[in-house]
Amino acid sequence: MTNLTRRATFGLALAAPALLLTTRSALAAEPEIYAENGIAIDGSDPVAYFAGNGPVAGGAAALSWKGATWQFSDAGNAAAFEADPKAYAPQFGGYCAFAASRGYLAPTIPEAWTIHEGQLFLNASLRARMLWLQDIEGNIAKGRANWPGILG
Repeated sequence: MTNLTRRATFGLALAAPALLLTTRSALAAEPEIYAENGIAIDGSDPVAYFAGNGPVAGGAAALSWKGATWQFSDAGNAAAFEADPKAYAPQFGGYCAFAASRGYLAPTIPEAWTIHEGQLFLNASLRARMLWLQDIEGNIAKGRANWPGILG
């Protein structure tokens, strides 16, 4: 059994945070766009959300933007996205907006969505969306303060 002196224990305690920072920086950053198997929003058409109907399956057209494949229900929606992707892509790279407001990343589901002031926000679950809706403005401000630093 090894006995550590107070000095050695204190030294280890001081070294631990530095070791964690070094390890974190050595890890690869998360991608800017949340995409399972390379497909953004689980294949839902990002432009269709703006009609207020919720998620609409894409597949009729597709394009690549920021390392992810985006699918669309028709060529017109694909053209609209291609002309101005930032107008239609979900905020926080499609990661959970509520999680971003709390300083971490979480995956999302297409059904947990909100259009607020012309921007699409996704959440990890309907429960996370409910929490998100309790203070949209505050959550957006917190999320923007954390973004993109939480990508790693």
